[in-house]
Amino acid sequence: MSHSFVLASIPVEIHALLDALMATAAFGLLGIVLMLVGFKAFELVTRRLDIEKQLEERNVAVGVVVAALLLGVSAIVIVSML
Repeated sequence: MSHSFVLASIPVEIHALLDALMATAAFGLLGIVLMLVGFKAFELVTRRLDIEKQLEERNVAVGVVVAALLLGVSAIVIVSML
């Protein structure tokens, strides 16, 4: 049984759904990678501040800054994918 026969037997709606699911997974993975890159760039800029240590010590100010950074990077990623 050839692959083209299997793909031809799938209804168009399911084929479109599978394409959409694959695109969603790809863009989701890309978004996560870009957020990680943004966080690592922030860590490079703030070398003197040990972010992970401050978060373990429950420093609320550092937590708010990191949350704002992640929200900002995710907003940029979302807008760039539109």
